[in-house]
Amino acid sequence: MIEHELDRERAVLYLRPKSALSAEDFAELAGEVDPFLEQTHGALAGIVLEVASFPGWDSLSALMAHLRFVRDHHRRVRKVAVVTDSALGDLAERLASHFVAAKIRHFRADELDAARRWVLERN
Repeated sequence: MIEHELDRERAVLYLRPKSALSAEDFAELAGEVDPFLEQTHGALAGIVLEVASFPGWDSLSALMAHLRFVRDHHRRVRKVAVVTDSALGDLAERLASHFVAAKIRHFRADELDAARRWVLERN
């Protein structure tokens, strides 16, 4: 399950995974994000991902849905802030930056406000 909130005014998607990710999670995210992107003909300023530890996927179809979501949206996201004290943050920053167009930066869990500010910066 992924708790999410789309700040339409600032074009920021906030994600908080709470349990193993499902294919339905990504269908729900696309159902909210895609119409916004179509209406604005634009991009998301960023995604702020708050995660204590990576919860994994509940099935192979969930993994595939996750990969499709990233493939279909990464060119329309300027920045991704990964907010976590887990080693996942450093790994995500180094590894994902090779596969997605967005700038990715890791923030410690106590730096949520800094992550939000960074996503909104225009550079």
